[in-house]
Amino acid sequence: MATSEHFFYVLECIDGSYYAGYTNDLERRLRVHNEGKGAKYTRGRLPVRYVYREMYETKREAMQAEYQFKTLNRSQKEQYIRKERTE
Repeated sequence: MATSEHFFYVLECIDGSYYAGYTNDLERRLRVHNEGKGAKYTRGRLPVRYVYREMYETKREAMQAEYQFKTLNRSQKEQYIRKERTE
């Protein structure tokens, strides 16, 4: 079954760092991360929680948003998350 929902998401780790990723199933992806089976980066920084998510029509768009976010420095990432939450 193909989904038309594609998400760029940002997690906040227990150490305060951010992890950005792509998924088409937010609930499952968060569960996998918190089970220690997600990305290598998050395994040693559990638990994690969602602090931001955006939905896109295509996987490509969501992955482009993820890439763009990853190019930002820490203060720009914080500003992006705050700005988008208030809109």
